[in-house]
Amino acid sequence: MSLPNAPDAGGRFTQRDRAWHPPAYTPGYKTSVLRSPRCALLSIDQGPGERSGPVFARSMLHPLDNDLTLNYASALGLEGSAIGERIIVHGRVLDEMGRPVPNTLIEVWQANAGGRYRHKKDTYLAPLDPAFGGCGRVVTDEAGRYFFRTIKPGPYPWPNHGSDWRPAHIHFSIFGEAFVQRLVSQLYFEGDPLIALCPIVNTIADPRAVNQLVAKLDMGEMLAFDCLAYRFDIVLRGRQQTFFES
Repeated sequence: MSLPNAPDAGGRFTQRDRAWHPPAYTPGYKTSVLRSPRCALLSIDQGPGERSGPVFARSMLHPLDNDLTLNYASALGLEGSAIGERIIVHGRVLDEMGRPVPNTLIEVWQANAGGRYRHKKDTYLAPLDPAFGGCGRVVTDEAGRYFFRTIKPGPYPWPNHGSDWRPAHIHFSIFGEAFVQRLVSQLYFEGDPLIALCPIVNTIADPRAVNQLVAKLDMGEMLAFDCLAYRFDIVLRGRQQTFFES
C-alpha cells in the first residue's frame, strides 16, 4: 500500500493535481468572475529572477513579530494587549515528501475579535481595537516548526450575492527563495459552522482539500489559564498539498 504523499518512481516531484484546486471561474464567489483568466494557462520555466532573491533571516525579526496580541500596541508605546479570545497557532511547514522546510518566512494578517480589519477600506460597523494591528510574521526553525500568538478573529459580513458571512480565518503567506515564490492562503478553525456556508470555501470541491485548511484544536499545547492552541500544518505541494489561492 503506497502512502498518499509517496514520491513517484525515480524521485520525481508529484505533479500538481488540478482537480484538488477549484476552477478559477466560480460564479458563486462573485469576485472570481472578474479575476479569472480568459485564456489557457501557460507553464513557464523558472529563470534566475524566479530562483533568486532576498533571504529572510530570523535575526531580522522583532521579538514580538509573532505575538499579535502585543506587537501593535508595543510599537505605538501603548500598554495592554489585544481584546478577544487569546490563542496560539502552531504547526510545521513540510514539502511533498513530509520533510521539514526550515528558515521559511510566514506572514499572517487577520481581522480583530469583532471581525474588522485595520484597513481604511474596511467599513464594517464593528469597532477597531486600539491595541490590535492584525499583522505578524515568523520564520520556521530547523524542523520546519512555527508558532504565533494572536486573538481569534471574528466572522464578518461581505457583499457577495447579498450579505454572506466569512468564517473566522487568518490569512497567511509563505515565501520561498524569491519574492515570486510566494504562496497565499487562509486557515479556518475546527468546529466553525460558517465554514460549510462560505462561498469561497465552497469553490473547493473535495472535502479533504477543505480539511487541509482547518486548524485543529490542540489541547496538548494550550497554556493553562492563558490561551487555547490550534495546530495547522502546511504542505507546499504534492497530493496532500494545502490549498493555495491562485
